[in-house]
Amino acid sequence: MVIIMEAYEVLRDLAIIIFTAKFFGVVARKCKAPQVVGQIVAGLLIGPCVFGWVSQTDFITQMAEIGVVLLMFEVGLETDLKELVKTGPIALLIACAGVFIPLAMGALLYMGFYGFAPWGSEDFYKAVFMGTIMTATSVSITVASLQELGKIKSKVGTTIVSAAIIDDVIGIIVLTFVIGFKSPDSHPGTVILKTIIFFFIAIAGGMIVFKAFLLLDKRYPHTRRIPIVSLAFCFALSYVAEKYFGIADITGAYIAGIVLCNLSDNTYIERKVDVSSYMIFGPLFFASIGLKTNFDSMDSTLFAFCICFVIVALLAKIVGCGLAAKLCRYTLPDSLKIGVGMMTRGEVALIVAQKGLAADLLTADYFMAVILLILFSSIATPIILKFLYGRDAGQEMTA
Repeated sequence: MVIIMEAYEVLRDLAIIIFTAKFFGVVARKCKAPQVVGQIVAGLLIGPCVFGWVSQTDFITQMAEIGVVLLMFEVGLETDLKELVKTGPIALLIACAGVFIPLAMGALLYMGFYGFAPWGSEDFYKAVFMGTIMTATSVSITVASLQELGKIKSKVGTTIVSAAIIDDVIGIIVLTFVIGFKSPDSHPGTVILKTIIFFFIAIAGGMIVFKAFLLLDKRYPHTRRIPIVSLAFCFALSYVAEKYFGIADITGAYIAGIVLCNLSDNTYIERKVDVSSYMIFGPLFFASIGLKTNFDSMDSTLFAFCICFVIVALLAKIVGCGLAAKLCRYTLPDSLKIGVGMMTRGEVALIVAQKGLAADLLTADYFMAVILLILFSSIATPIILKFLYGRDAGQEMTA
């Protein structure tokens, strides 16, 4: 009987989340804002922060994780591989700047509030870890916004996605180094080696998988078994990346999409996958960001730190990635778009924060700053990107 009641509770939560997410998504679109903004606001309203109708459960968390994996798989399918290779070195430079500057500014912010700690002390490592949280980039919300704007395949869109993937890998290496100071069992060299091995296997194995899919696509063109097998490949590579190599599952999903992006049926696969993503998993992912927000432990000191943390984290990405893009001869408007596109934080920042909690590098009070950063950046980024692209369109019409 308990199991049956729990099942009914799940159905109720799904009904509330999907309906409110879609409703506020439509409202956001009517207000000339990206739909993802409305879906995040829906999660905020129905979550513990406001009405408390739905709480974050393990089931919702897992469903939301599937949502972001599907989204990144779709992005990989839509990727122009030639353009990705062309922007690879540029994306690497942008990613490096997007890690180093937030890391330094985050550490300095913490020390500015709580005093400059000596090198090697516990407070010093806590300060460095706050900077490490700022290095995380969650491009999924930016991707959804670029998809709505029709700019995901542009040079700027490809650069943002490429830089975010590289940023994720660098961020994991930085995280391992920082936690290594607290845990003698953590070996940064092992993580670097695992990362290199994963990408080597992904490239070599991807070629084999692609040839197998070519044969499958040739024998069963435009049939539903193609997207079904593709989806299985996406989940398998996501699992292998996270489980055996310590790389975020979204990286595995994105690479799976890239492997299949040159198939003749890639648009058919993307369209079939998008049905589930658009109707269920996508809204659950974006709404779950709002569900995680709770302001019960907020006080004046923590509030001041949170505000500064959010401002510094956003500016650090814009300045770091934007300047790097300008050095790579992007125009000033495009450099600003890249900087803004890289400032979103989401599931990666949450993963980093949770690892910090487990390693005693972060207390539950400061976790609130991470939630606020994720919430604000998730809402602000799509709006700013829409404004920047709209301004460019207006200038082209008047020119």
